Amino acid sequence: MSELNQKLEQYASLLVEVGLNVQPDGRVFIRTSSDALPLVRLVTEKAYSAGAKEVKVNISDDALTRLHVENQSADELSNVHQWAVDERMFYSDERAGFLSITSSSPELLKGIESEKLQKMQIAQGKAFKDFSERIQSDYHSWCVAGYPSKEWAKLVYPDKSEEEALEALLDLILYTVRADQENPVEAWEKHDKTLHEKVDYLNGKQFEALRYESPGTNFTMELPDGHIWAGASSNNDEGDSFMANMPTEEVFTAPKKTGVNGYVSNTLPLSYGGNIIDDFKLTFENGKVVDYEAGEGYDILKNILETDDGAKHLGEVALVPDDSPISNTGILFYNTLFDENASCHIALGSAYAFSVEGGKEMSREELEAAGLNDSITHVDFMIGSKALNIYGVSKDGEETQIFKDGNWAF
Repeated sequence: MSELNQKLEQYASLLVEVGLNVQPDGRVFIRTSSDALPLVRLVTEKAYSAGAKEVKVNISDDALTRLHVENQSADELSNVHQWAVDERMFYSDERAGFLSITSSSPELLKGIESEKLQKMQIAQGKAFKDFSERIQSDYHSWCVAGYPSKEWAKLVYPDKSEEEALEALLDLILYTVRADQENPVEAWEKHDKTLHEKVDYLNGKQFEALRYESPGTNFTMELPDGHIWAGASSNNDEGDSFMANMPTEEVFTAPKKTGVNGYVSNTLPLSYGGNIIDDFKLTFENGKVVDYEAGEGYDILKNILETDDGAKHLGEVALVPDDSPISNTGILFYNTLFDENASCHIALGSAYAFSVEGGKEMSREELEAAGLNDSITHVDFMIGSKALNIYGVSKDGEETQIFKDGNWAF
């Protein structure tokens, strides 16, 4: 077995054992594209070996996806079949572990009219709203991971041949998930412990607000009373641990919906809906985006913000040191799963229910009353850099620096 194949085997084992933590007689639901089949086959094999009674795989194909979106009307693209929703909810009711393996090119839908994309994305957001709320409350285990396609790899490594770029990006992904280490499971346990030390410190402080300063960014966000920071591993409703993102380098919580003021600029491009958005700036007043600009992808950014009222508010704040494994590669992935784990980021749209005390048991109305945002979308974008300083503000106004020059200050 080649070294690369051995690491791929270890990656599949990590996704089954650590990412989803597949339980005997449990079900697994995998969403992916045809490019990721080598990994999907290994994951399926290992999930059955772990005792899964069913592994359901939904496979798309990028070339077909592009053809459908190009040739179907906006109305047809807005028609989400009820059987597709019912299928997803059946596996959710069964407490399946949901694995999403992203492979698509960040520019898959480049050039498609923005209004068509917006209608499609809104329709899907509405149709799968109940499922999304279950994901955001850790109702069952879920994990998002990555595997390269040739198109994505060429975007990251434009000077390499397709095959060389594919192998280089796969090797890089395997590094980011620690599949290249002698004992990847043990490495993840150690990493999980390190992140939770930061979580414990921040939860102990219970800052009233965070204040950000860096070139192009000057804003303050209030945090809800009883907010909870999280990082790496979580527990589903049945008490089983899982890793929602592999890789992950972040600790995160939810800002207070109405408590964000100032302006913030992105520091890495955002890949969204098969398009790139870059050089953008958002201005907030009382939690809401009141002005925005973008050097690239303005219409796509506009579509995000017009998804619904909640899309103009923040649902997540995440802290990631600049001195971290993915950031230190110096590689721009053009993929949010990886780029967000190289940089501090925030997210427009819905908040995770577990971000406040008792949130998993709250209704949507109770979560909003607690200060959490609601939306059918959730879009992370990166704002971290070596020049970023962040201060935690206590209830009496005292400031404690928690990030200095892009890294943890404690």
